Amino acid sequence: MNEMKKLEFKSLRNFNRGIIYEMLKEAYSFDKRYFQSEQEKWKTEADDFFFDNLHIANRCVFITTINGEPIGVVMWDPRKLPDKVEIGHNCIIPKYKGQGYGKVQMEEAIHRILEQGAKKITVSTNADLIPAQRMYESVGFEFARKEPVDEFFGAWIFYEYPIKDV
Repeated sequence: MNEMKKLEFKSLRNFNRGIIYEMLKEAYSFDKRYFQSEQEKWKTEADDFFFDNLHIANRCVFITTINGEPIGVVMWDPRKLPDKVEIGHNCIIPKYKGQGYGKVQMEEAIHRILEQGAKKITVSTNADLIPAQRMYESVGFEFARKEPVDEFFGAWIFYEYPIKDV
């Protein structure tokens, strides 16, 4: 974790189209089901959308880097602000998983979302992704519910971040 000091959160503008897609593809490479079922969404609903709308990406996407090397990405949907923000994709590439970078990335995302005035922050993950669940809980998210999806993905776990009134 000594490299943590070299960690930076950069605007999508600093990268070429395709970076979100490639990072998601690499982050989920451990299970081909994700690529088979989600690859088109990663391209159109994440990568293409945000590169076509950099004014939105500036508010709700950032790339986490170490020494300029992209290691993670997180994005959220700002359309329901200030009532609610749903964190969408959040990933760290395999080479850097398990080293605390996902937690630091999520803490930065929460900080930015709270600065935008969100009254509620939610996130969901597949029930099989235990490390993701632990990371969300470690930054303060609380279990909200579990919903069965299908035999392919099993169930989704939903979390909410408790926002305290100041």
